[in-house]
Amino acid sequence: QVQLVESGGGLVQPGGSLRLSCAASRSIFDLNLMGWYRQAPGKQRELVALIISSGGTSYADSVRGRATISRDNGANTMYLQMNSLKPEDTAVYFCSGRVGRVDYWGQGTQVTVSS
Repeated sequence: QVQLVESGGGLVQPGGSLRLSCAASRSIFDLNLMGWYRQAPGKQRELVALIISSGGTSYADSVRGRATISRDNGANTMYLQMNSLKPEDTAVYFCSGRVGRVDYWGQGTQVTVSS
């Protein structure tokens, strides 16, 4: 089992940047797949970015070029750097990690993009 805790959300103006963190309760060497998802009010949860244990990444079209996902194995933490934020990026952001075939989720952190 693994606990995941997100942080770094908040209110940011359009065009601004945020870095979200996801701290794991155990070594993330054990998590072969980690990712960031988001859910806006009234919408389904959607994938933002994924990173595998080898460091390979993929991004949703909506954030490609504006987001960077990374992981620090020594700190047991995954990050999501978001730049050029838009109002449509407003959502609760969740991190996820897979151990074997089981997915674990954090409780989410709110990101609000507004002037």
